[in-house]
Amino acid sequence: MPNVFIPPQLRDVTGGIAQVTVEAQSVRQAIDALEAQFPGIKARLCKDDELVPGLQASVDQTMTTRSLRTPLKPASELHFLPAFGGG
Repeated sequence: MPNVFIPPQLRDVTGGIAQVTVEAQSVRQAIDALEAQFPGIKARLCKDDELVPGLQASVDQTMTTRSLRTPLKPASELHFLPAFGGG
């Protein structure tokens, strides 16, 4: 089952838990599984069926371009990170 790493700014919702294993085959399913365990976390991660502005998902050390549709493997690592902008 994929491992989800909770960023420090969301650990108030998880009671300080920094990492959790969830049953999921996509980023969307992982967020739904997190919401089932930690009510309120989905609202902090998503807005209008997308990740909130300023947040990006990394799956297996690759920044996603498919966002919530990104597939997960049983041994995947999912991180939620601040989006980086260039200039």
